[in-house]
Amino acid sequence: MRIGIISGSHRREAQSLKVARFIERLLRDQGICEESWLFSLSGNPLPLWDEGIWAGEPEWTARLAPIGAELAACDGFVVVSPEWHGQVPAGLKNFFLLWGKGELAHKPALIVTVSAGDGGAYPVAELRMSSYKNNRLCYIPEQVILRHVERVLNEDPAANDAEADAYYRARLAWALRILVAYAQALAPVRASGVTATTEFKNGM
Repeated sequence: MRIGIISGSHRREAQSLKVARFIERLLRDQGICEESWLFSLSGNPLPLWDEGIWAGEPEWTARLAPIGAELAACDGFVVVSPEWHGQVPAGLKNFFLLWGKGELAHKPALIVTVSAGDGGAYPVAELRMSSYKNNRLCYIPEQVILRHVERVLNEDPAANDAEADAYYRARLAWALRILVAYAQALAPVRASGVTATTEFKNGM
């Protein structure tokens, strides 16, 4: 079982990346899955989508093929998104435009959103509404909204709000175990062949 973690902030010093790294350690330390892979947009935004992807232009192929192979090897995903002006970052929305060959298709994903204050709900709604249609990613019903993120999941316990930190650590572990159960359940769906299609390449 391999879980991919997508850190969707393209800020160089990103709280989302802190959260993604914590999730990676949690998966490993609690034995929730056998393997994980972390991809971060921090300081590493992908070029904006253009028609060259469809045309198989060499520059796009060279850039995307290694990432696509890693995504294809994952059984499920955690999507970590900050809330910027009530929205998902442009770089993360662009990320979802790049994968239409089954890399994410019919695989479960857990949404984890990050807010410096009391927000974090708008990115959940946006991701559920518009980020899955053509890549066919399957968001599970659970989600985790990390509010006042600068005061939780820090390596230094003195930097944490003890009560909130304990709650979020437990909630994340619980949600990740549910994600893995979904990943196990959806693997036979993909293996059955019923999802394979060249006629209906895009969602409706």
